[in-house]
Amino acid sequence: MKGLVCKVCGYVALDGNEDLCPVCQLKNVFEKKEDAYRAFDFKATSGETEKKHIPHFTIVQKCGLTPQSCDGVGVHIKIGEILHPSTPEHYIDTITFYVDNKLVSNVMLTADACPVAAIHLKNDVKCKVQVIENCNVHGRWFNEIEK
Repeated sequence: MKGLVCKVCGYVALDGNEDLCPVCQLKNVFEKKEDAYRAFDFKATSGETEKKHIPHFTIVQKCGLTPQSCDGVGVHIKIGEILHPSTPEHYIDTITFYVDNKLVSNVMLTADACPVAAIHLKNDVKCKVQVIENCNVHGRWFNEIEK
């Protein structure tokens, strides 16, 4: 898919704002790429590569990490229907969360980490949550869900 990608850190600007990278805080670092990330239609037949790279969502309605006054909802991501490997040669190095195309969190990982991450949103927020993960071998993969 087409997109704006930071030449320094690899952040993808889903909101189209190319003035300042919110991750590395540098200006004028975005370039337009025809293949900024891959999105996959789950209605199609998926192969093993897709099954190991497409972010997989779980919404946790009663999240124990947030106090009742926050009434938070957990958005948990694991990379792949079949969990992506984590070896020194092949691993997920970032999982970036967006809410309605705006950056919410950028999780950086090493080969020692499991390819999973979570954010917590207020329960009353209706939005689209998007995730782009970056595999050090196979590039960026995208998925989204309505919350």
